[in-house]
Amino acid sequence: MIIVLELPAGAPRAWFAFDAADLLRKVAADDPLPLWQIHDRISARELLAVVDATPDGIGAAQRQPAIFSLAAEHGWDAPLYRADYLFGIGDYRDRPVSELDAASAALAARGPCRVWADEAQASAAFERTGDPAWQGAGWRARMALREQLIALEVLADDL
Repeated sequence: MIIVLELPAGAPRAWFAFDAADLLRKVAADDPLPLWQIHDRISARELLAVVDATPDGIGAAQRQPAIFSLAAEHGWDAPLYRADYLFGIGDYRDRPVSELDAASAALAARGPCRVWADEAQASAAFERTGDPAWQGAGWRARMALREQLIALEVLADDL
């Protein structure tokens, strides 16, 4: 499971996702951008099909020059990745981007947060009492993480 700790100006909030796809869905549910702008993997041919065109269609190159430019650079069937919070609005690249990285970037755009890829990492972070994030008012964030870890039965509620 992936553990998220959001640190807004108000009360911190900890929650979990079963996997990267679940995290991406949950992030997109509360995001101003649609899911496909937060993370997408698509080829130039598939992009062209979205606008009901084909590479050999009459006038397609004139109507969709950006897609034809992507195809010229990467080929029609190479996977292209879109992650607007990482690359900028509407930028497709051939560099793979994981759902976890794209969702984490979307969360970071909202404000300070921490994302742990599994319960062991989150538990280890909770146990690091010297972590600067837990100092001062950070105790609230640490307690929010603790409550989530207890709810997930990662930590025992014996304190």
